[in-house]
Amino acid sequence: MLSAEKLAPDLASIVQCPKCSAHLFTTLCEQCGESYPVVAGQPVLIDFDQSIFDRAFYEHGGGYSDAPRLSRTVGARLQRTLMGENVTAKPCIELLLARVRANSSTPRILVIGGGTVGSDSEALYAAPDVTVVGTDIYASPATVLIADGHSLPFRDETFDGVVVQAVLEHVLNPWQVVAEIHRVLRPGGVVYADTPFMQQVHMGAYDFTRFTLSGHRWLFRHFEEIASGSSAGVGTSTIWSVRYLLRALGWPSRMVNAAGLTLFFLKRADRAKHRQANADGASGVYFVGEKSDTPIGAKDMVSYYERQATPSPIDAG
Repeated sequence: MLSAEKLAPDLASIVQCPKCSAHLFTTLCEQCGESYPVVAGQPVLIDFDQSIFDRAFYEHGGGYSDAPRLSRTVGARLQRTLMGENVTAKPCIELLLARVRANSSTPRILVIGGGTVGSDSEALYAAPDVTVVGTDIYASPATVLIADGHSLPFRDETFDGVVVQAVLEHVLNPWQVVAEIHRVLRPGGVVYADTPFMQQVHMGAYDFTRFTLSGHRWLFRHFEEIASGSSAGVGTSTIWSVRYLLRALGWPSRMVNAAGLTLFFLKRADRAKHRQANADGASGVYFVGEKSDTPIGAKDMVSYYERQATPSPIDAG
């Protein structure tokens, strides 16, 4: 058994054991006896019996603490170069910040998968009146603890907002993760999610799921919609397809990347006038919603599809 380490006061006030839900003050749970590793000074609050991640990765050599940080940072830079910026992320973050500030004078926002600062999310981290709690499956300067989204190590109704950007495709059970998001949000709390639809596999073995815009809405059915739409449309999904076609034909990575750069002009199609067609072939979709006690019904999904042709408040011109 690992020796217990005392948690920082700001963490000890909000965290719980992911295994038995008891309030944690150290990395040793007094109720169930579970002892959690520490990586780079950050507690690894994962229920390893129920997680895809192995305790040994964290106890011996740091596991996911360093290698993913480098690969994801390099990958993020290349992604921005080839695909351009996510033009809906900035207004979604601004909308979330406005909503949480209206609900609390000292808002606290959880970032799931926040090992690196998400696309156009800088305003979230720069806000002096907001406490950002970054988590991921590895430690980084942007995180305060390591967690698996399927069992968030936080007490009920702890956060005013949650950001889950390009994460839900990498979890085994996104419905469970969204249920956890709902649990940790306070009444009136707001979630911002951005998730792939027409994208090929990335991050290899840790890529599981895709969502249409309608499927994404159903995933967040226990939230009242504030805004939703395509975060990247048919132009971006076409670039993805061409790049993976060239990979399948045996082209080396440097040639695939060069070809991707020559197709950058296709991103203009992401903002084509036919919003419904963009949603049907979108590379990614977004959702901003407020926690609700009344879920939408199955029959609501037909009218939701019909409403997708109507511009969202944050759609880029």
